[in-house]
Amino acid sequence: MRGLSRTSLAEVEERFNAVAGSADLGALSDELFAVADLLDREHGLRRALSDPARPAEQKAGTVRALLAGKVAQATLDTVEAAVSAKWSRAGDLPDVLERLGVVAAAAEAESQSRLDEVEDELFRFGRIVAANANLRLALTDPAAPGEGKRQLLRDLLGDKVAPTSLRLITQLVVHPRGRSLETGLQEVGQLVSAQRQRLVAVVRSAVELSEEQKRRLVAWLRTSYGRDVHLNVEVDKRVLGGFSVRIGDEIIDTTIVGRIEEVRRRLAG
Repeated sequence: MRGLSRTSLAEVEERFNAVAGSADLGALSDELFAVADLLDREHGLRRALSDPARPAEQKAGTVRALLAGKVAQATLDTVEAAVSAKWSRAGDLPDVLERLGVVAAAAEAESQSRLDEVEDELFRFGRIVAANANLRLALTDPAAPGEGKRQLLRDLLGDKVAPTSLRLITQLVVHPRGRSLETGLQEVGQLVSAQRQRLVAVVRSAVELSEEQKRRLVAWLRTSYGRDVHLNVEVDKRVLGGFSVRIGDEIIDTTIVGRIEEVRRRLAG
């Protein structure tokens, strides 16, 4: 979440947006965090996967051999896109995966109408930690085991906060990645706030859209609305041909059913 190449980040985000629409966003977030943490631990692997001299397909092949069958397809596709992009330093690779893990978590909160809640809870947690030196020490002590910190957060926050808030706070506490807890909370809070600026498009189709169809649809909607777009794809067998897209109160309907309904409305005067 530091200074990433805008071009490379845009390429990876495009792939992420294409596959995240039909994914379990909570699981996607957890798996992207796990891969980022793996690359932080395995320095040799991180250098190999971020080496600009290695062919992109070779690096993608390494990722497939390492992760296929162990993570969801959306996670695998996102990581392949990340290792295929060019980064200025090896640390950019886990940075972008963690960033997209946060975006996936925020998108899940948004789909549950809990984004405001998550923003507030991240802010309040930061204030609580700042006011309690003993708690801050327990959460930031590098010698304390990660599982102990996880349990402390479960005991402290448990069902008192949204699952997304607990997921994000736990990631920051257990895997600080060289940041202070305060800095981490600020960075994550900014990404969660930025989620509000993205459009969420609900797509209804009789059949699952291909990844290429999703990419084209995202690109078209981004051009049309001038903002990033997150797709939530719903397969509905009642749809006859084409698909519909709902963004807020606006509906773009290309289905046969939609056209029939339009004719009926016109005939009804």
